[in-house]
Amino acid sequence: MKSVPHTTYAARFAQAADELLQHGPRLRLKPEAPATGWVDGAWWPRSLDLTAELPSLFAALTARLGRIERVAYHLDAWPPTPRRLRSGDEHGDVRLEGFRSQHTGTLTVIGGGARRRVTLLVIPPDADPGLAQRALLTAAHRGNDDTADALLSGLAEDTAVLRWEVDGGRIPDQAEPVDA
Repeated sequence: MKSVPHTTYAARFAQAADELLQHGPRLRLKPEAPATGWVDGAWWPRSLDLTAELPSLFAALTARLGRIERVAYHLDAWPPTPRRLRSGDEHGDVRLEGFRSQHTGTLTVIGGGARRRVTLLVIPPDADPGLAQRALLTAAHRGNDDTADALLSGLAEDTAVLRWEVDGGRIPDQAEPVDA
């Protein structure tokens, strides 16, 4: 009888989770319910190469949107992209549409059939991981109605404070009374 390497389910699960963290889309969506707020969730791409980042996003959004037909983005937020993305799978060609009227911090993915859409807050790829995770969770929280600007400004303010502290600044834990 041949001996086969023994791999536990826990090890397989850990390996799959690690692969997902490294290669899967960093995406959080609000629960399916009547629309609330300005965004339906948040996405934290690994780079600004839209054509490289979108296939994993499409795979994650297919359950909610069905076949992906179009993506709308702000022209100045991403480097030039082709007008169509050949995904090579069940999605077929997806139209990429850049607009100046789209908010620079959002991306809208439109599915076929009933014309379902998801508008995502786009977290900059170089964001601090802890702050990015907090922004992902905040944007996807049920009932969150913050604007994209408010969500991104919180990320920018926290990043500025973090950089200041790393450079030697310190924020006191509490304000101390000043004797005059």
